[in-house]
Amino acid sequence: MDPRLSVQDVIRCDLCETAIVQMYCDFCHVNLCKPCIGEHISDDYEKHKIVPFQQRKSTLIYPKCATHQAKTCDIYCKECDIPLCSICAISDSHKKHKWSTLFETYNLKRETIEKDLEELENRISPTYKEIVTDTETQIANLDREYGELTTALKQHGEEWHREIDIIVNKLTAEITEMKNKHLDILKKHLDEIKKIQSVIEHTLLHLKNVVESNEISTAMEFSSKDKDFSKLPPRVLVSLPTFTPKVIDREQLYMLIGSLTPLSTTTEENGYTLKKPKTATRELLEESELITTINTGYKYLCCVICLSEEEIWTSAHPDSEIKCFCIQGSHIKKIKTATGERPNDIAVTKDGDLVYADWKTRSVNKVKNGQTEEVIRLQGWVPCNLCVTSSGDLLVTMHSDDETQSKLVRFSGSAEKQTIKFDDEGKPLYSGNNTIKYINENRNLDICVADCGAGALVVVNQTGKLRFRYTGHLSATKNKPFEPRGITTDSQGQILTADSNNHCIHILDQNGQFLRFIDNCDLKNPWGVCVDKNDNLFVAEFKGNVKKIKYLL
Repeated sequence: MDPRLSVQDVIRCDLCETAIVQMYCDFCHVNLCKPCIGEHISDDYEKHKIVPFQQRKSTLIYPKCATHQAKTCDIYCKECDIPLCSICAISDSHKKHKWSTLFETYNLKRETIEKDLEELENRISPTYKEIVTDTETQIANLDREYGELTTALKQHGEEWHREIDIIVNKLTAEITEMKNKHLDILKKHLDEIKKIQSVIEHTLLHLKNVVESNEISTAMEFSSKDKDFSKLPPRVLVSLPTFTPKVIDREQLYMLIGSLTPLSTTTEENGYTLKKPKTATRELLEESELITTINTGYKYLCCVICLSEEEIWTSAHPDSEIKCFCIQGSHIKKIKTATGERPNDIAVTKDGDLVYADWKTRSVNKVKNGQTEEVIRLQGWVPCNLCVTSSGDLLVTMHSDDETQSKLVRFSGSAEKQTIKFDDEGKPLYSGNNTIKYINENRNLDICVADCGAGALVVVNQTGKLRFRYTGHLSATKNKPFEPRGITTDSQGQILTADSNNHCIHILDQNGQFLRFIDNCDLKNPWGVCVDKNDNLFVAEFKGNVKKIKYLL
């Protein structure tokens, strides 16, 4: 087969169109084989630049001067922002102007272009791809989400129908009861009348016999009872009950059943964030290092969160005081919850304000400048655990009052922005009880939940679509049930969760692949976890200590 007819043919000389290319004219942009070089430069044109084909386009091509055609521009006028040839540079038009070599200016410009290219390739273009994916996912989820809305409405309607049926059945039973009472009254009255009627008929028969008899004694014994019979019994009147239906007020009924919030569209200026530039990969240490241990004085320590690189907030059960410690171990300050009850969880906003979940009032509160402000108040749900996202939103896990359902809700301020409850098959994502469900947002915007009741990490993407479940890693030494407690993520997108039963920390990559245990720092019942900006790990042990651990190179 002729190689020139093959779709995978090699690059060939532009002149002879047969030989394989070996050289390249960097000025004319022509592919050449060695025998054709002489033909190409036979015009004696001095600007030909013959280089090996692998080095093609390595020679800079300077522009021709518009005024002096025989000259090329190798000077750049900074005042006029144009390239010049040497003759133009010394002319009166550019006298005393600041200039540099065109090569220097080109290199600076190329650096700017390369930075723009890198920015476009690594941040802007991937961000737009994510926006497209996000929007396409939203569109794909519309049928399911509106289906859930319709199902909820129909279920509510069925509840109303059941309640109406109960009321109608109750009224029907009352009618039946009244009918039976009415019947009893009339039957009793009928029995009394029939008794009198029987006596009258017996008297009629006796009188007829007396009249037909010729015995005087029988007639003389007669005593008239007509006067008694003429006194008629009282008439019993029982009024039938009536049903007075209420006029159906459609507007009032509409309001009683419930209402739909109108479809609203807002433009959020900072709704999207550019992808972070790729950071250098940091490797895991073979053996993690214990840096320091802080004794909090708590009996049952549950939560730890970094306020800064030097300070941490902690909370415990059943203590109502939330304490702040410096890394050196000294107690800096403390805050007491407004209700005097223990907080379910704590978090820190971008501004450094403390946020805590209060189970008693079903609220999420923010402490700013020592003043407590209620941010969110729930109805029928109890807030459990929370975290602040990279965009400043608040993610809150919660369970229903009857502890049969769980869900995750994203709030922007006090406004509910997103609810995550079911997977694509309509099955609950999280165990339906009041067990711990610590939460954290990963750097790729995945939402990671440590569902202790389910014995699993449940990770969804930012639209709420399930990415994976992690149910522990088999190990000869880690043989107790996996019940994850605290959860955090680091700058590498790695997920770290506390395994209190097995006294260790599990490290996963962002796709749920197990990487390593941290189990060499004498950990005892690790519960809450967090990392600071330098990826130092803080572990809250249930018995009161916070340990700072280095686990990355």
